[in-house]
Amino acid sequence: MLMFFQYNWQVRNEWFEWCKELSANELKEKRIGGVENILNTLLHIVDVETSWIRAIQNKRDYVINFDEYTTLEKVKDLSDLNRREIEEYLLTWSAEIENEITVVPWSGDQFTKGEIVRHVIAHEIHHIGQLSVWARELDRTPVSASLIDRGLLRK
Repeated sequence: MLMFFQYNWQVRNEWFEWCKELSANELKEKRIGGVENILNTLLHIVDVETSWIRAIQNKRDYVINFDEYTTLEKVKDLSDLNRREIEEYLLTWSAEIENEITVVPWSGDQFTKGEIVRHVIAHEIHHIGQLSVWARELDRTPVSASLIDRGLLRK
């Protein structure tokens, strides 16, 4: 499980680097799909990951105000900060946790913790695909989504 989070974090960091070549206008240009634009989509990825993982830890969710994250640097800083907490939790993951039930505060729905972590993984991969399409629309090469040769199994 941890390997797929590490994969997503690696790819996300590569997207942050890739985005440094874009202007502020390009980052915020309204697009079809995702969360309106590249910057908000990256922030949405961080927000969803944080909210769901905090839910399975029975921690209070905090709502991210998108208006406060208007630069790539601010979104990257938030991503890095939250990642440390999430990784610490995932290092304690065990098979016993898989089927524990969590009630998410924003809907009252129940899910197993295993369902939630897989949802978080798939959610980011989905949005990485959207970023790749937008990169092509900008006539730029997207970040590679390949899991191979990232060295994740050797960590």
